[in-house]
Amino acid sequence: MAVSNIKALIPGELQKVWELVLNTENYAAWRSDLSKTEAISDKQFIEYTKNGYPTTFTVTLVKPYRRWEFDMENSNMTGHWTGIFTAKGDETEIDFTERVEAKKKMVAEALCEIIFEKATGTVCCGYNEKFFIKTYT
Repeated sequence: MAVSNIKALIPGELQKVWELVLNTENYAAWRSDLSKTEAISDKQFIEYTKNGYPTTFTVTLVKPYRRWEFDMENSNMTGHWTGIFTAKGDETEIDFTERVEAKKKMVAEALCEIIFEKATGTVCCGYNEKFFIKTYT
């Protein structure tokens, strides 16, 4: 299982940052890796890459203005994402952790380079049935 963690201080009040991140239908406006998103229900949505590849997300926990969690799955992987939001005056601290397990070995090897190195700035340290990620916080 690969684990990636991003911690950052975002300019903006907690409520505004929370609403932006949870507005899944507007992701394509600020996420350059997506072509569109589709809301299935208040607990499920689908993201489509620029090539039309879908990933389904199922919300598992919502603690308003504090924590948001969901499971994610597509034909290559399954995973879980946790987002923790903390008010710091007129800024918001985010702490996002993503745990991903590849369904296929070849995909597992590619996940490190494609998803984690490029999307999160992490550095893959190797692959041996499990691979290890060094994250920068």
